[in-house]
Amino acid sequence: MTGENYTFETPDGLTLHATVRRHPAAGVNAPSIICLPGLTRNERDFEGLAGWLTSRAFTGPACEVVALSLRGRGASDRDPDYSHYHPSIYAADVKALMEARGLTDALFIGTSLGGIVTMLIAANNPDAVSGAVLNDIGPQLAPEGLARIAGYVGGSGPWDSWAEAAQGIKAINGVAFPKRHDSFWQIFARRVCTMTDRGIELDYDTGIAKALAEAGPAPSLEPGFAALAGPLLCVRGALSDLLTREIVSTMKDVQPQMDVCEIANTGHAPTLEEPAARRAIQKWLERV
Repeated sequence: MTGENYTFETPDGLTLHATVRRHPAAGVNAPSIICLPGLTRNERDFEGLAGWLTSRAFTGPACEVVALSLRGRGASDRDPDYSHYHPSIYAADVKALMEARGLTDALFIGTSLGGIVTMLIAANNPDAVSGAVLNDIGPQLAPEGLARIAGYVGGSGPWDSWAEAAQGIKAINGVAFPKRHDSFWQIFARRVCTMTDRGIELDYDTGIAKALAEAGPAPSLEPGFAALAGPLLCVRGALSDLLTREIVSTMKDVQPQMDVCEIANTGHAPTLEEPAARRAIQKWLERV
């Protein structure tokens, strides 16, 4: 199932794009899962996961899955003011998405930045988040991982062919996905890149790099993490330099009921297509 293209308007007038998929058995009251991608990523990151969750082969609870491209990414509008590339603005955009779809609450799967946005939403309105998967993200961030991410944002491409793009993406992300076959990188490249008149480029506004470089102190995520009252799953890449085992341990102190799934031979951040991640996500859904 390829999904339905869905657009909505933000409070400041941008048009954002999402892909909506529904399980064939999902009724009118089926829960909605909102998938939020990482800093430089887009809704295509969730093609594999959303396709599986809404396929006839999925034996867990039947759901609707809404995968969003945050402003400045994918098919969503670029913001003429790059200072708006900020987690608090993204949280307001997700609120607008929920209002447009008539949702008072939803389940959330947030990868990296998407998990930060999920925690900010919970801090402002705990009832809006009925359950959450935090993919390689927590209320604290390891400085080593932050420095690595800041070092590559906005700095690669364009490439002349998809084969070159795949190699370029591997050069950036190979540390997180060792020993992956060429086919993995070809799929990865088509999810994070797009064809332009300059060649194949990463599919996000380079203003995001400027916003990151000029960002002040990050808002505290501790209140939002503590406010996550529904079923909670943390997925961690075993090689992650952003979410350490020590951070996960402190998360368990705050949320003892949180399940943890560690993905072997993977860094920041798991694709959520790994068999272990799929098993953990199905178990999480069955707790809702």
